[in-house]
Amino acid sequence: MVAQTGGTAAEEPSNEPDKPGQSEQSMGGLLLQLNTMGRAFINSPHRNQLLLLIVGVFLVIIVTAYFQILLNAWNQPFYDALARKDLSEFLQQILVFLAIAGGLLILNVTQTWLNNMVKLKLRQGLVEDLIGQWMKPRRAFRLANSSKIGVNPDQRLHEDARHLTELSTDLGIGLLSASILLVSFIAVLWNASSGFIFEVYGHSLAIPGYMVWAAVFYAITASLLSWHVGGPLISLNADRYAREAEFRFSLVRVSEHVDAISLNNGEKDEERQLNLDLKAVLMAMRRLVTATTKLAWVTSGYGWFTNLAPFLVAAPIYFAGNLTFGGLMLAVGAFNQVQSQLRWFVDNFSLIADWRATLLRVANFRHAVTDVDKLQSNASRIEFSDSEDGQIKLDGLVIESPTGRTRLQEEKVDIKGGDRVLVVSEAGANKTLLFRTIAGLWPFGEGNISMPKDEQITCMPRRPYLPQGTLRQVLSYPQPVAKFEQEDFKKALTSIGLGHLTDDLDRNVRWDKDLGDEEQQALAFARLALQKPAWIVIDEALEGLDEETREKAYGIIQHDLAKSAIVHIGRVGAKAEVFPRTVHLINDRGDLEHEDPELPEKSRQSFWGFGDDI
Repeated sequence: MVAQTGGTAAEEPSNEPDKPGQSEQSMGGLLLQLNTMGRAFINSPHRNQLLLLIVGVFLVIIVTAYFQILLNAWNQPFYDALARKDLSEFLQQILVFLAIAGGLLILNVTQTWLNNMVKLKLRQGLVEDLIGQWMKPRRAFRLANSSKIGVNPDQRLHEDARHLTELSTDLGIGLLSASILLVSFIAVLWNASSGFIFEVYGHSLAIPGYMVWAAVFYAITASLLSWHVGGPLISLNADRYAREAEFRFSLVRVSEHVDAISLNNGEKDEERQLNLDLKAVLMAMRRLVTATTKLAWVTSGYGWFTNLAPFLVAAPIYFAGNLTFGGLMLAVGAFNQVQSQLRWFVDNFSLIADWRATLLRVANFRHAVTDVDKLQSNASRIEFSDSEDGQIKLDGLVIESPTGRTRLQEEKVDIKGGDRVLVVSEAGANKTLLFRTIAGLWPFGEGNISMPKDEQITCMPRRPYLPQGTLRQVLSYPQPVAKFEQEDFKKALTSIGLGHLTDDLDRNVRWDKDLGDEEQQALAFARLALQKPAWIVIDEALEGLDEETREKAYGIIQHDLAKSAIVHIGRVGAKAEVFPRTVHLINDRGDLEHEDPELPEKSRQSFWGFGDDI
């Protein structure tokens, strides 16, 4: 079992509003982002179900387009009957309308169900893929320590993924429907306007399908103007989502540390910080409101003018007597359908900009997660290998980090089964980084680390990880509960002084909230007593216990874990009879004595291969 080591401190979100688009950079353009998401779709186990739903949507849209053509054709006999005051024909056309409307109603309800099922399956496939990629060994840790993109993964996995799948479904099906209706009604409008002849200064001028060309011109001008005015919405939406994520992160952080904040009377400071984060969100929203308002002048203006445009286009022919009233209404209906589908881009520009920004965030996250293992680094790497004699071997170990170098004073450290080793450090040496290095989380430096092959190695961080579930599941994590007997759980709890919890083994609560810090640390030692791993690496966990509980922990180490090899990275003063052997961690400045003042940031980017914006 390898416990979570917690990661290095995440880079704090900026409190000052950035310029639009500064917080998120494109990873290579729309095609690369679509390719990234396409791979997620292809690898999804729900791919076939999703394809069947999409085929169903396609068929429903085609049938709907046919009924829309019937409804548009119905305009001519209906309005001609009104013009002739033909009651019998009028009533007949009412029955025709009811039949067409009934068919459209059934189709619309069916498409609504299919649309929602596509959203459901699309979200399921996307989020399962993102979680699967993120939870591959070491990836979440490396991503969290590589750039800002790993600071708020919950926002991208939850809200951004949900928003992307819903927008993709609505826009994709809308575009498909608009394309099918466009093809269908272009033919109708072409035929309706094929006989139009203009009289210009005594000359007859025939323009085949001229209402089609009028609709195309009308839609193109609207689209170009919308793109010109609404273009900034993409970067503004991306910036807004980044600010929302930072604000949510701050709220969660305060919620998680509310006890410490209250004890230190820090509410005012936290309120000030939250207000700064809120201000950044509101500023991003204000810029978005301004840009959306500008776009509304275009979309709304064209929207209102659309009510009049087809009549203006067809008016010369109607007043020349070449069209009946019913024919005029048929042509107007077909024109509205054609220009409406051509104006799909205009009507949906705000949503497209929102979709583009959300795609950028989700695709960038998946790209970063899948590529974090492949990134090349200019920094040297520690070599990890399996030991041939079943020992832990640390040979010439030097650890590099953005803040400097540390190393073991002993050139060779061999730890065999049952050994007890205390690692102490001089001031400024990063003991936790050594812990993460031995655990395989931090690969940068020099030397070789050899580990026993196919043996359980438990790494205990300063703050234990208590997963969600029953107390029995917490103690057995990550192994199955069935591996241990009921008495084993009770004995493990009693050995560390937590016997009062034996009746709560099947209770499911937030144990990281229900137990105090010392109880949580004691529970981690009860976990060791239960599982009895052969190899244990501890990062100052003993120092967090009170004296009585520490003595019980020493008892577990000496008796329950008598056969286990234990490396305790701690402080001078640990019992010599428990840890008879001492290894020293020291600072190694080496050639960094005259370091560049910007070295920490440069080094961090060098180690991981990318900076904050990906």
